[in-house]
Amino acid sequence: MINCTYLHIPFCTTKCFYCAFCSFPLLRLKNDYIGALIKEIKYYYKNNYQKTIYFGGGTPSLLNIDELEKILNCFNFDKNTSITLEANPCELTREKLENYKKLGINRISLGVQNFDDDILKSLNRNHTKNDIFNAVENILCVGFKDFSIDLMYGLANQNLKQWEDTLNIALGLDINHISLYGLKIEKGTKFHKFPPKNLPDNDIQADMYKLACEMLSEKFKHYEFSNFAKSEKHYSKHNLAYWKRENYYGFGLSASGFIDNKRYTNTVNFKNYTENPTGQNYEVLNFQEQIEEEIFLGLRLSEGINFSYLNKKYNIDIYKKYEKQFEKFLKAGFMQKTKNGIKLTLEGVLLSNEILCEFID
Repeated sequence: MINCTYLHIPFCTTKCFYCAFCSFPLLRLKNDYIGALIKEIKYYYKNNYQKTIYFGGGTPSLLNIDELEKILNCFNFDKNTSITLEANPCELTREKLENYKKLGINRISLGVQNFDDDILKSLNRNHTKNDIFNAVENILCVGFKDFSIDLMYGLANQNLKQWEDTLNIALGLDINHISLYGLKIEKGTKFHKFPPKNLPDNDIQADMYKLACEMLSEKFKHYEFSNFAKSEKHYSKHNLAYWKRENYYGFGLSASGFIDNKRYTNTVNFKNYTENPTGQNYEVLNFQEQIEEEIFLGLRLSEGINFSYLNKKYNIDIYKKYEKQFEKFLKAGFMQKTKNGIKLTLEGVLLSNEILCEFID
């Protein structure tokens, strides 16, 4: 069964200097895009019940209520479905949030990034510190029980003290989920063309990550590399489907999906997508690729990988197959054994890219 859906909404009012996602400030194209998106959904979606629906982007909160309703009306869901909408702080009025709730949207992912107006401006964010506080107040007043904020570290002119202040402000807000992202300079971004100066070095970025883990762990459970929740019920259910390799639809420009060990990614060309929104190309994962994914996705989670589950699923002894790698990282202190398998330590997380490469054939 396919019980999870990602919906890509590519529109933004401005393009953040670090953003490599498929997004653009061309709101005049919304009608054409939504028409194509609904056509794609109706072609592939089989009316199966959805346990998660996730509006990502871009900035999904730029869609009006009628547009969101048209899209949601394509799906079979109920009050138990986790429906997330990514939003910018400056757009979240109480009226808009109340209308979201009426549609069934029950989780907000707020793009905060930082609480310093100068840093926000350097990222080309279109909100201020006060906009963040107003948005959080509106979210709570309207009665959303589940919402998350994104924070970024490793930014230009950001030091450990500024990052500590950022975390303290976040901890003072009545929120139940925080996602952390270290700045990466990616191709196609403004920062790639014009690299920012005074970036923290790798050691300082590692210290920032460690500090966040230490501070947030007092109130939150660190359940995945970059994600913290106050309790299990506040985990990002949609993202957990990715990490646990569950089937999911990906609808929209540049969206990716995963169905029965087949992956696909839609075109990033707007004209091609609107003219042919059902033209998906699949890549079938072989047996080895499936196992590799289980390892590097499973090790993202604080619970790690479960040997019994994987051995039964793939009829293979996972530990024996990768005994050399596991023993190496256990001895180095980058992994530790759990009741059911193995997981990365904090030091292992910091070196995860190098570690996980050793499990790729």
